[in-house]
Amino acid sequence: MMKKEIVESDEWLAWYRMTPAERWRESEKLWSYFLTAGGSLDREPDSQSPFSSPRLRRPVPAHGRTGVHFLRRGGIQP
Repeated sequence: MMKKEIVESDEWLAWYRMTPAERWRESEKLWSYFLTAGGSLDREPDSQSPFSSPRLRRPVPAHGRTGVHFLRRGGIQP
């Protein structure tokens, strides 16, 4: 449950008064700013996870994309 002071703030009241479509558009603006400001959608490593392994961690490439490349250029030879 939210505290009464938080819910009654002007920003929260303005947000609650918006229609779902207006909230969606405002959220899009926030995501756009987040990505423009250098934010990343890559997962953060979680050292507390039972699936976390230092051997599986890889550095993120400078261009921000995965390092996928072709293993074979030709088809499979019979």
